[in-house]
Amino acid sequence: MAGPLTPARVPKLIDVARWLWIASAGIGVVRFVAQLFDRETLIAEARRQNPALGQDQIDAGVNGGILFGLLIATAIVLAYTRLANTMARGRNWARIVLTVLGAASVAFGLFRLVASGSGIAADLGVAMQPVDLAVTVVTTALDATAIVLMYRVSAHFRTRVTVDSASQRS
Repeated sequence: MAGPLTPARVPKLIDVARWLWIASAGIGVVRFVAQLFDRETLIAEARRQNPALGQDQIDAGVNGGILFGLLIATAIVLAYTRLANTMARGRNWARIVLTVLGAASVAFGLFRLVASGSGIAADLGVAMQPVDLAVTVVTTALDATAIVLMYRVSAHFRTRVTVDSASQRS
């Protein structure tokens, strides 16, 4: 039995869910960063959107976009890692936040897959690369699995609330 100074043992399913969240965020960020470093595509898109800009302006805009994207990617991985670790420690609020984020990710992933398979994406002029579809399938599966695993061991979160309440009364 865990005492007030001993951390509660993390159930195996919760630990797996934690690593699935971190893996999903990592895979998504790796794909995003790979897209950021495709300068030719970024420059072509900037030129298409702003044909009046000079090359120096386009280069500056692309460089700024890459830097901002890297900052966002770092923040996303840190946020997911922190939320997943907090969830593993039994904090129900972190489980709820991850559920909301994960459900949105699963819904968006399914939408992307349906839009790509039905041709809607092509009709809208959105090109879906095979690697993007593969990343979507993998991250959607990881997120859905992590959500299910978090709720398979709901007692872990009730126990944590009870331990926290008892330690606050002492």
